[in-house]
Amino acid sequence: MSIVPNSSASDQQLLSRVDRFFKEQRIGSLLKKSNFVKDCGWTCLALFKFLFLLVFSKKNLYQALQKKDALDLPGKDAVYRFLNSSRYNWRKFLLLLSSGLIRNKLDPLTGKDRVKVLIVDDSLYSRARSKAVELLAKVHDHTTGKFVRGFRLLTLGWSDGNTFVPLCFSLLSSHDPKNRLVEMFEGLDKRTTGYKRRRESMQKSSDVLIELLRQALDSGIQASYVLFDSWFSFPSTIMKVLEQKIHVICMLKGMPRVYYGYNGQKWNLNALYKAVRKKRGKAKILASIIVTLGCNEQGEEIPAKIVFVRDRNRRRNWLALLTTDVHLPDEEVIRIYGKRWDIEIFFKMTKSYLRLAKEFQGRSYDMMFAHTSIVFARYILLAVESRESQDPRTLGELFSLCCDEMEDIKFASALLLLIELFKSAVREVLVLTEEKFQELFDQFLSSLPNYIKGLLGVSVCES
Repeated sequence: MSIVPNSSASDQQLLSRVDRFFKEQRIGSLLKKSNFVKDCGWTCLALFKFLFLLVFSKKNLYQALQKKDALDLPGKDAVYRFLNSSRYNWRKFLLLLSSGLIRNKLDPLTGKDRVKVLIVDDSLYSRARSKAVELLAKVHDHTTGKFVRGFRLLTLGWSDGNTFVPLCFSLLSSHDPKNRLVEMFEGLDKRTTGYKRRRESMQKSSDVLIELLRQALDSGIQASYVLFDSWFSFPSTIMKVLEQKIHVICMLKGMPRVYYGYNGQKWNLNALYKAVRKKRGKAKILASIIVTLGCNEQGEEIPAKIVFVRDRNRRRNWLALLTTDVHLPDEEVIRIYGKRWDIEIFFKMTKSYLRLAKEFQGRSYDMMFAHTSIVFARYILLAVESRESQDPRTLGELFSLCCDEMEDIKFASALLLLIELFKSAVREVLVLTEEKFQELFDQFLSSLPNYIKGLLGVSVCES
């Protein structure tokens, strides 16, 4: 069974790589462990592979099933029953896939001294034309500053500074019933995974963030820091993350009602910047201070370091980073936070090329969750192919004796990324410019093998 034609060498190479990926990662076994079981008809593995390859055929589901040789393909009813099932544990499957890949494939290629991080961010999952989609809500679009119909795609990923791997996600509706346009469908078995997913989608994003982080760490993911932007950088959220035994590095926003302890007093971020002594001249790092976030359950104060960085091209010529690792050098705080850009490239890739939120227009929450999981699995394949195509050590043990480790992000590069991020801030909302998106995204695409570029519609330039 294949919806990708075998007429060209690139198509055959793609099918060979996909088959190898499914075999190495034991996709069939992972599906069974995640409660993917059918009594009759097409197997879950066959249906998953059919949907997995759909994007590479450059056809939608209807077009694929209308082909003359579509007799060996599953029917539309079988596909929709598979996507709409509330029994399948898609999050467990994605965690098993990503954790196994990191443990068996990526960690052996990465030095022990390299900093690995977890990255949290959300992105708009737009359903602007929908009216009857389950749990459809009015959500805030950071880019336009307006409320639109859809969901918030809260995503947790892992990165070593070179390869980004999505771990798990949640499609958030709205915690406020007034913003929910459609409620949860009635009659769903409360014992199923689908019901739990729906209940989670109506929780606060900060609570869901902690749950995603807990599940990822319980699955054996190793990381030193959690990175996120200013949308989650509240002291209460940071302290909840610390309870998971992992440090935080995040961007801060000058909110007037968020206070930090310094010299026995409470200060907001703007007042702190005015109070601290800055370095003279054209220093890139203006200052760094130790503050307190609050007290834990034992009554102990939680210390943190705030690093102020210069931007000479704006009237408000500074931005601030916070880390709970107070012994981390200022330069390292900036360099490590630069790895957060990997998730921006990930969102761009999934939306522009892997048809996130565009491939299916079903109304059930289960279908959207299943479709998003399949898109994330496609990206994992591309991440593996990108890593193997540029890391010579994957070609054999001989290269490990003469090749250095793949270059991690440098402090200067991270600083430039931070400055560009600050330049694109509009009304204190962190928004990436289209030019910066394209620059970083083109760099990612250029590292992919040529046969994948061709299938995704990316022009291949002769070197």
